[in-house]
Amino acid sequence: MAGSVLWVTGLSGSGKTTLCQALWHRLKPSVPELVLLDGDALRAAFGASLAYDIDSRRVQIGRIQGLAQLLSGQGLHVLVAALYAADDLLAWNRENLPGYTEVYMKASLDLLRRRDSKGLYGNATKHVVGVDIPWNAPPTPDLTVDADLGEAPDRVAKAVMAVWCGPADIRP
Repeated sequence: MAGSVLWVTGLSGSGKTTLCQALWHRLKPSVPELVLLDGDALRAAFGASLAYDIDSRRVQIGRIQGLAQLLSGQGLHVLVAALYAADDLLAWNRENLPGYTEVYMKASLDLLRRRDSKGLYGNATKHVVGVDIPWNAPPTPDLTVDADLGEAPDRVAKAVMAVWCGPADIRP
């Protein structure tokens, strides 16, 4: 039995991790085969051996894609919170990840600058997607969440579940 992958993408600070954590807490009690892969946590788990330039970011996404494919191929349902911006990576996900659903956390730079918990959007920052690395929003996400509306993560999680849980045959 194949699992499924819900991939949440958007610029840093848009709420990817917060949404995935809300989904995990809501679903995990009734879906024990649920796992969460967070880009920042995986970067740390792999020893923070990568920089933040475009080539390193592609390696990082390749790692996450490989893990998501491996885990979903074993019947697990995988939540992914990761920033990526290349059309070929999006296409690879759709072609290779079972039960793939894509959520785009759309956020204005003004909101991201106000949130900026990592200090990424300051004046001297380098290698920030959406600032000095071009950002290409997903052209055909299954769901777009407008982070500027400020909806509570639990409410957004319910909307995401309506899109993902049916096709992925997840029974919360």
